[in-house]
Amino acid sequence: MIYVISILLAGIGIYGLLTQKNLFKHLVSLTIIDTAVNLFIIALGYREGDAPIYTDRVMNFSLNFVDPLPQALVLTAIVIGVGVLALGASLLVRIKEKHSSLDLEEMKGVKE
Repeated sequence: MIYVISILLAGIGIYGLLTQKNLFKHLVSLTIIDTAVNLFIIALGYREGDAPIYTDRVMNFSLNFVDPLPQALVLTAIVIGVGVLALGASLLVRIKEKHSSLDLEEMKGVKE
């Protein structure tokens, strides 16, 4: 079920990239795709019925543990995604100040 939701989210993001002409909506669509990929990676690392983390209280090594690598990768991806979002938002502010529009159709003829 989570796989279907992540693929649906990625589809929504790709649809937004292909159909929208506003740069802000492109940035939102990229963020949706980023969230979908993070959800998919977390879903791949999840194992039902296993311990979520390794702690000192769980000393039985025959128990299965959820793989911590996808969690670490997604945490890193979230931090990078926030940085990319902040950079994109600042670029959009500069574009809006310079061209007074974020519409791609209106900016096609601009040569600067």
